[in-house]
Amino acid sequence: METRELRYFVAVAEELHFGRAAQRLAMAQPPLSRAIQQLERRLGVVLLHRSSRAITLTEAGAVLLREARLALDAVDAAERRTRRAAAELPGVVLATKAGAASELLSKLLDAYAAEPGAVAVEVMLCGPGEPERLLRNGSADVALLHRPYDTTTGFDTEDLYTEPQIVVLPAGHPLAHRPHLSMSEISALTDLPLPRWPRRDGSYPDGPGPQVRDHTQLAQLITLGRACAVVPESLRAQLRADHATVPVLDAPTVTTVIAWPPHSTSRAVADLVRTATRL
Repeated sequence: METRELRYFVAVAEELHFGRAAQRLAMAQPPLSRAIQQLERRLGVVLLHRSSRAITLTEAGAVLLREARLALDAVDAAERRTRRAAAELPGVVLATKAGAASELLSKLLDAYAAEPGAVAVEVMLCGPGEPERLLRNGSADVALLHRPYDTTTGFDTEDLYTEPQIVVLPAGHPLAHRPHLSMSEISALTDLPLPRWPRRDGSYPDGPGPQVRDHTQLAQLITLGRACAVVPESLRAQLRADHATVPVLDAPTVTTVIAWPPHSTSRAVADLVRTATRL
């Protein structure tokens, strides 16, 4: 398969509409349709169910969409890392979720800067799920990720620390003075639904919670009494006075890891990882 074909298929699979996919790819619809048909013939499988009303993915199509995204990310990563390796000024790009692991990040940057041979570190502060994507597509050399929210499959990692989670409620909520809560009790709060974060393709999962894209939106929704949120305990220090927190005993613990591509030969990345694990 060619990367061109994979890009065509990903566009169609994400849009589920040949017209919109063709517009997104800046091409005519007939050659796009032919390219997908040729791909299906070559693979010997049906990738799309087509009807007069809608297009849906077959099971094989869903598998190819997942694998094609990974393959295209790898191709883009190869190009970006090659260009960065040839840059006149050496440096390393570190991606991390905005607001997460702030204390660790500050200590890490200061400690690494004191190392012999330290290079400039560009920090990319991102929304939820973005650090993993930037590391996979080569925009970042190393990232701070958080299991189980981020997927670390395909990366080399070092665990840095593990912490419990808390629920953030509006100050004054009847449950704010409880010593602890369970996930079932939180899910039963119909007046304070959990937020819905966007998927990779920009769509949102079904559910009653409000759609959010960043923690500033989420914080305001909690203050207004429109949502609650389950977050790592380390975020407690960044919350506002009009928020209350309660430990959630059965929420999964969150492990912060430093992750990098397994084939990386960057001394700067190795030194940054070594510094993080020492801290």
